Amino acid sequence: MKVHCLGTTGYHPNDHRHTSCYFLPADGIVLDAGSGMFRLPPLIATDRLDILLSHAHLDHVIGLTYLHDILYTRPVQKVVVWGEAAKLKAVQEHLFHELIFPAPIKVVWEPIDDRKQIKIGVGGAVTAAWQHQQHPGGSVAYRLHWRKTNKTLVYATDTSGDLSPPSLQWMKGADLLMHECYFRDDAKQWAIKTGHSWTTRAAEVARDADVSRLVLTHINPLATGPDPVDLNLATSIFKNTQVASDGDVIEF
Repeated sequence: MKVHCLGTTGYHPNDHRHTSCYFLPADGIVLDAGSGMFRLPPLIATDRLDILLSHAHLDHVIGLTYLHDILYTRPVQKVVVWGEAAKLKAVQEHLFHELIFPAPIKVVWEPIDDRKQIKIGVGGAVTAAWQHQQHPGGSVAYRLHWRKTNKTLVYATDTSGDLSPPSLQWMKGADLLMHECYFRDDAKQWAIKTGHSWTTRAAEVARDADVSRLVLTHINPLATGPDPVDLNLATSIFKNTQVASDGDVIEF
């Protein structure tokens, strides 16, 4: 399994990172549609794309407006955008309002609200479940499971980091946890105020959920130094931790 990191920051791009977008080419699965989505075309290997939205904030949906160029460069037969019904409606009514983006895009909008899980990927080979997260306006995490290989990926961004027993059980044993880490510990109060995670909290989630590997994502765009999250602190809590960067290919 390979995850291509097309955008690994939040809020706005900087010189090194675009906003949230991750792609699994073998299955045509896109995790969030931030500005990093413009990098999609040369990686597309299927005739269908399933785009899973965690929520509707601009740094996670702006890439949907790039689909005209993406699909011109690499046509596919079908694009399905998954998310909570209210978030999909907001994207359709506002991001694609004729005064903002007067060029309709042919996609299928599929709400997840009344479904415990969905089948996505080539031949429905991947089962995706979801759970609510604490974040202004709300967000969801996704748990993807490949039946053939029995691999599991959990994608949890724009969350304050949930250490409740039900949430940890839902994440438990994942082969890969991609968890946001917008703030370092010295900005913990800002994390709490804005519904984001800090280094210690993200590492504690991985440790307590007993996952195999943690990749920290949704990095603060103002943290442009070589160690934006204090990786030594993270690995002291959960050893198998790395920080995602644009261009990384994560195998699990």
